[in-house]
Amino acid sequence: MTPDPAEAAATAMARHRHDPHELLQVLREVQESCGWITPEAIDCIQARLGLPRSKILGVATFYSFLHINPCGRYRILFSDNITDRMLGNQVLLDRMCRNLWIERGKVSEDGLVSVDSTSCTGLCDQGPAILVNGIAITRLSEARVDEICDLVREQIPVGDWPAEFFRVDENIHRRDVLLGTPWLPGAALQAAMARGTEALIGEMKASRLRGRGGAGFPAGLKWQACRDAPGKARYLVCNADEGEPGNFKDRVLLATAADAVIEGMTLGALATGAWRGFIYLRGEYRFLLGHLEGVLERRRAAGLLGESILGREGFDFDVAIHVGAGAYVCGEESALIESLEGKRGTPRNRPPYPVTHGYLGQPTVVNNVETFASSCLVALKGGAWYADIGTRESSGTKLLCVSGDCARPGIYEYPFGVEVRQVLEDCGARKTKAVQVSGPSGACVPAAEFGRRIGFEDLPTAGALMVFDESRDMFQVARNFVHFFAHESCGFCTPCRVGTSLLTQMMDKLANGHGSPYDFAEIEKMNLILQSMSHCGLGHSACNPVLTTIAKFRPAYLRRLAHEEFEPAFDLDRALGAARQMTGRDDPAAHVLPEEAT
Repeated sequence: MTPDPAEAAATAMARHRHDPHELLQVLREVQESCGWITPEAIDCIQARLGLPRSKILGVATFYSFLHINPCGRYRILFSDNITDRMLGNQVLLDRMCRNLWIERGKVSEDGLVSVDSTSCTGLCDQGPAILVNGIAITRLSEARVDEICDLVREQIPVGDWPAEFFRVDENIHRRDVLLGTPWLPGAALQAAMARGTEALIGEMKASRLRGRGGAGFPAGLKWQACRDAPGKARYLVCNADEGEPGNFKDRVLLATAADAVIEGMTLGALATGAWRGFIYLRGEYRFLLGHLEGVLERRRAAGLLGESILGREGFDFDVAIHVGAGAYVCGEESALIESLEGKRGTPRNRPPYPVTHGYLGQPTVVNNVETFASSCLVALKGGAWYADIGTRESSGTKLLCVSGDCARPGIYEYPFGVEVRQVLEDCGARKTKAVQVSGPSGACVPAAEFGRRIGFEDLPTAGALMVFDESRDMFQVARNFVHFFAHESCGFCTPCRVGTSLLTQMMDKLANGHGSPYDFAEIEKMNLILQSMSHCGLGHSACNPVLTTIAKFRPAYLRRLAHEEFEPAFDLDRALGAARQMTGRDDPAAHVLPEEAT
């Protein structure tokens, strides 16, 4: 029986203490209960939280996993990253739509099911993957698609589907100091408390540990800046919203080393004086929520979270989990904070920076999952020991998420400075044409540059490393990335909102055989506009995949310039073909006449 929407909303609001900042969590939980966010639920939230209806609707319509209209009791989304495409996700999507007699992107007439695609789900090492009612299913095949269709038709609850469908492997193929160190809960905290707070920050600075989310800001300096900033309270945020296609290391760390991640957050609290922390868990990793809540409970029971941690009076710190709802831009730290405050995830103008004006306007540290986990190594073994690993500008190790054309996709941990060539050899890549480092916003590296090294001095990366062999068309790779950015633009600024859409249209025009040198020049002009005028990093980097593939694989573009003169993208006569077929009329008057004949 479908729960009463008002009752579901009231229950969710009570669980979140009727705090308006928890609006996103309330909406997400209402949808989990009712299947969608009904007008009755919105009425109840508006009355109880005292929020304008426009704000509730603004938040509910910002996140792609939330729905204010009925969307099918089974909501199936195919991951549409380029590696999923390489594994045949489009054929499988079409097969599912045929089996269920449903049109992609629409709800079946009986309201039973909807099938569509979404951006990368963080399962590139075991795709093609889908989300069913928000829960991940891996290793899709034709047989598995057919089984899923049978289960949907028989209306079997998702919780009763075969457990094998939901198996998510860790696929760790190479361990170093981070993944290879056995974690004893509390050990890093005890070591840090023995040294003292000042010494902890000193060790962090000495380690030269830089943020692992991509920007690479020194973690020790950030912790010190937060501690020294004026404010009534301080907060810590663990950014686990890794939405960059090709990235999945946070998923593996949270599944296998959640104790280290949360202990790293507690070290940050000791250093900065923060009393509250959040793990911002991307919506696609909803399946990890129960596991993480269990780890938090266990640590509270062991005196490693809560009041008087490890018996120290006044050392109070606890962590809450905030589950995202499908917005890539929330990986940007200021957008993430907006989302934590129950708003649309729109990036803020900077400065001021979150370290002085973050969550609720107070000093806030936002660090990546891998950064917090790595800080435990610094606390345990000292800054000098850590700084001795890696390179001069990039100390420590880096987790690389390898996917694409290789025999062993998965997680590889190396000291910074490893050559791309070494990674390819270890993962079993053959006849490799190119490697995309750090996802669509990163660098495309051709075979002649496989001697380049992973590190801030050469190839900085948040972790993604996608492999493309000689059979791949790099134009189509860039086209997939451009569509990704257009889909994920938050729409706040016109250059990004319009520019990413125009860029996709230009790439589609080339792909459809209407390209000319005019379009090539327009793409390059659009790249300049996006880079110089966009509000945040998404717009700035949206043109990167096109720029890099034009520079490194120009023939892939040149062979699509099928016309010497400008050619319109829209062919009216071809568009009328469907109408001619439906009416059975194909006489000359049913065609658009050539200009010279009119």
